Amino acid sequence: MSAEEYPVPPPVVGRGAVFAEHRLKSPRVSESAYIAPTAVLAGDVTVGPHSRVLFGAVITAEGGPVQIGANCVVMENAVIRGVPGQETRVGDDALIGPHAHLAGCVIEGGSRIATGAVVFNGARIEAGAEVEFHAVVYVNTVVPSGVAVPMGWFAGGQPAELVAPGDWDRIRAIMGPLDYPGTVFGVAASGTGTPMSDVARRYARGLALHHRDHIVPDERHTPSGQNPQP
Repeated sequence: MSAEEYPVPPPVVGRGAVFAEHRLKSPRVSESAYIAPTAVLAGDVTVGPHSRVLFGAVITAEGGPVQIGANCVVMENAVIRGVPGQETRVGDDALIGPHAHLAGCVIEGGSRIATGAVVFNGARIEAGAEVEFHAVVYVNTVVPSGVAVPMGWFAGGQPAELVAPGDWDRIRAIMGPLDYPGTVFGVAASGTGTPMSDVARRYARGLALHHRDHIVPDERHTPSGQNPQP
């Protein structure tokens, strides 16, 4: 048999990265995307064409899918977490900075989430909006197109009210009606606060499904068009 007769091996994406099958779903990545070694993709995660997921980033579908569009950059040590009942999507041409944390939220196309920013469950960052360094976008908040949340500020409401970090009384007034305990933990708020023992047990039960995860070997990191899932 000549060298020309040997079958051509299938293309592989994300060589050296961790692809984990979680809840019976494996990541799907475009052939033109780049997934760095030490990045982690777990479960029902889709990464679109020409996107880049850099070193140490974690994209994990914890009961809800995560969609990353085309030409996106997810920088070092960012975390994007899909959750049940809330859409988790990053639109085309978006930049997610180092150490940013996104959970159960929508980042529309052309947006920028800067280093260390946090976007909570149920939030939506509309097209072209920006969330600056270490800013916080609270649950169920909409940041309109073209708005920039300043460095370290709080954004809450629909549309978002932007509040300086020192104005704690105003921040607290905005937070209450947006229902953080119900949105994030699925528990009712009470006058004595959120029962953390109940929250921890709920999280532990859900995360126990990771016991059944399987690490997908590099040779099975086939591009999304090569190995479609039902």
